[in-house]
This record gives sequence, structure tokens and C-alpha cells, in this order.
Amino acid sequence: MEDNQKTVLFEQTPIPKAVAQLSIPMVLSSLVMVIYNLADTYFVGMLNNPVENAAVTLAAPVLLAFNAVNNLFGVGTSSMMSRAMGRRDYDTVYRSSAFGFYCALFSGILFSLLCVLFRNPLLVLLGADEVTIHATEGYMRWTVFCGAAPAILNVVMAYMVRSEGSALNASIGTMSGCVLNMILDPIFILPGCLNMGAAGAGLATFLSNCAACLYFFVFLYLKRGKTLVCISPKKFSFERRIVLGVCGVGIPASIQNLLNVMGMTLLNNFTSAYGADAVAAMGISQKINTVPMQVALGFSQGIMPLVSYTYASGNQKRMKESIQFAIKTMMPILTLVAIGYFVGAGQMIHLFMDNEAIVAYGTSFLRGFCLGLPFICMDFLAVGVFQALGMGKMALIFAIMRKIILEIPAIFILNHFFPLYGLAYSQVTAESVLAVAAVCVLIWIFKKDSKRSANSFSEA
Repeated sequence: MEDNQKTVLFEQTPIPKAVAQLSIPMVLSSLVMVIYNLADTYFVGMLNNPVENAAVTLAAPVLLAFNAVNNLFGVGTSSMMSRAMGRRDYDTVYRSSAFGFYCALFSGILFSLLCVLFRNPLLVLLGADEVTIHATEGYMRWTVFCGAAPAILNVVMAYMVRSEGSALNASIGTMSGCVLNMILDPIFILPGCLNMGAAGAGLATFLSNCAACLYFFVFLYLKRGKTLVCISPKKFSFERRIVLGVCGVGIPASIQNLLNVMGMTLLNNFTSAYGADAVAAMGISQKINTVPMQVALGFSQGIMPLVSYTYASGNQKRMKESIQFAIKTMMPILTLVAIGYFVGAGQMIHLFMDNEAIVAYGTSFLRGFCLGLPFICMDFLAVGVFQALGMGKMALIFAIMRKIILEIPAIFILNHFFPLYGLAYSQVTAESVLAVAAVCVLIWIFKKDSKRSANSFSEA
């Protein structure tokens, strides 16, 4: 089927309007997701118990690992769908979405089972000790042991709905779960209500993810016959071209997130040597810094369908202009945010914990993290372009450079010379180098596509 409204968005709508229509809902949903993550930290912080706050921080790498599956079947499937739409190959769109949906569902169930079976070594690996292990396991009981499948599935379905240009509907689904989570958090966490502490934050997250999944199922049912997203079992298969198309982009994106998990786990393990206050401060500063990071990520992911479609349809000029517009829009914004964070770091940490030691630690950590924001913006946009164009190998190279070659060695070196406080500066060290590489590769892509377009014109 061909939806003229979607074709107009990708082919004729002015670039600023098209980018805004695709990216703003994604950015808003990313912000709401960050706010609901901050809500966990905020309401758990109201208990004024560093152990409960540390539990949420220590479990974060496992929740981040969900993104490995999200990217494998979300980013991979959405890129495949958008490129197939650009070629008017709608059978591939249907089969790709069915493949992504059922693989995501199976992976979520498998993830939960493995974490339940190996919970004790997993908790030790995360850095939990005899003080924090009970609270950490309570939080993970709902978010991971019970909640992996709905957490993964609602994100993957949002990617698929967004790939056909329905960014607003995708964002509504994501945000509905987030808003419910923020409503439930104080009820489940705080004394005077259910008083479940970190475990209550986990239960609220589980229920909100289930609600988001329900929204997408209802949306697809109501839009049946009008949407390109297909979750019919009849369209699911391990057809070679579908598997290779999805995994060619999805596996590098997944590896990138697994490397992020490795980096966060390593950072938490280094920090845990300095006590629960340091771990809590590191978690709070990371989550505050995640707000602008998610804006940059949401923007770069939001333009992916437009970049994929214009590239596959042969409209290199529109593709290039879309990418340039995104860079010119986001770089100044992230630079201003970085300045604001550096100046107001102490006040921001104090909002989450009224603890002098945690505020002191967190202020130094946040100032280190925020310096990387302008560079991260450039890196996210570049990787988003690689994924949109099906350049999975290039995205993988950047992931390896970011963590293995640059950031993880920087963690060891900076912690050696500047114990604890140097850890927060490992990110800006890596991202500044990577940003230079990103600019160079994007210039190469533009030149290569310009030559290809010129050759095609000459042959015509």
C-alpha cells in the first residue's frame, strides 16, 4: 500500500517542517522518559537513604542492556522499513516489522529468564555488596525479572510506528507509560503510602511499560489496513534478506549499547570503592546529564526515517540538507545547556538529595559529564546517519572507538591520576576525539553521494 500523506512528508514537506514533525515528538518522548527516570531518583532520594538510591544506580546497566535489544530490533527494523518505503517495496516493510516484533518479544522473555537464573553473580558483577544487594534485587525484581519483555517491546513498537512517519503516535505511546510511571512512583515508594522504596520504583516502571505496550496494540488494531506496521505471525519468517537487512544495522547498534553497559558497569565498580554516597552521587549526576543527551539522541533518531527514505529514493540533496539542518539546530542548543549545567551543578544535585557529601561529589561529577554534551550531539547525529543509510559497519567502528579505544582506557588513566573525580571526565575525553572523526566521515559521505549523483546524471 502507498500512503500519500507519508510520501508528501518524506518527499515534499520543507525540511525544517519535516524534521520538526519527525523529531519534536521523539525529543518530547525522550524528555518524558528521562523525567520519569529522574522521578525514580527523585522519589527514592526523598527517602534520604543512600542505599536505596545506590540500588537504582547499580541496576542501571541492566536496564541499559535492554537498549541492546531495542536497537537490534528497533533501530534495525525501522531502518529497513524506511529504506524499503523509499523503494516502494511494501512487502519488505510488512515482513521486516513482523520479524522485529516477534524477535523482540522472544528476546525480552529470554532476557528475564537468564537474569533470574543468574541473579546472584549478576548482582555481584553490578557492584552490589552486602549493604546494597537487597535493595538492588528488589528494584530488579520488577524492572528486569518480570519487566524485560514489556520494556523492550514498547520501545521496538515505537520505532516501527515512527519509521512510517507516525512520530506523534509513537511518542504518545511512549509518553503514556512514562506519565503513568510518574503518577505511581510516589504511591509505591514513599512512607505513608506503600513504602516499598526502590522496589516500589521498579513496580511502577513495570506497570507503566505494560500500559505502553497496551497502547500500541490498541493503536495497531484501530489502524489495521492503514498502517505499514505488521505484527501478523503469517508475515514472520527468517527470510535471508530480512534477517540480514535488520541485523546489518541492528547488531552494530546493539553492540554499541552493550559497550555502553560495560562502560557504565566499570564506572560504577570504580565508584563503589568510595562508598554508597559516591555511588548515589554518580547516579544522580548521570541522570541529570542524561536529559540533554536524550534530547540529542531523540533528535538524531527522529530524523532517521527521513534520511533513510531520501537516501533509498535517490534524493541525495534532500538527505544532505536534512542532516545539515539537524547539526545547525542542535549544536548551539547543547553548548548552551553545557554552560548552564557547569554553572548550576550544585543546585541541581541538591534538588535530588539533601546530603552534603553527595552534593559535593555530584557537583564535581556533573561538571565533568556536561563538558561532553556538544561533542556527544555531533556523535549521535553521525551514528544516526550511519544507521539510517544501512552503514552498520561504520556505526560499529564508532562504537568500538567510543568505548574500547577511548573511554574505558580513559577511565583507568584518569582515575589513577585523579582518583574518583577523574572518572567523570572520561566521557568528554572520548567524545571530543570521536566528534572530529564524525565530521570527517560525514564530509566523506556527502562527497561520495555527490559524485554518485553526478555520474547518474551524466549517464542519463
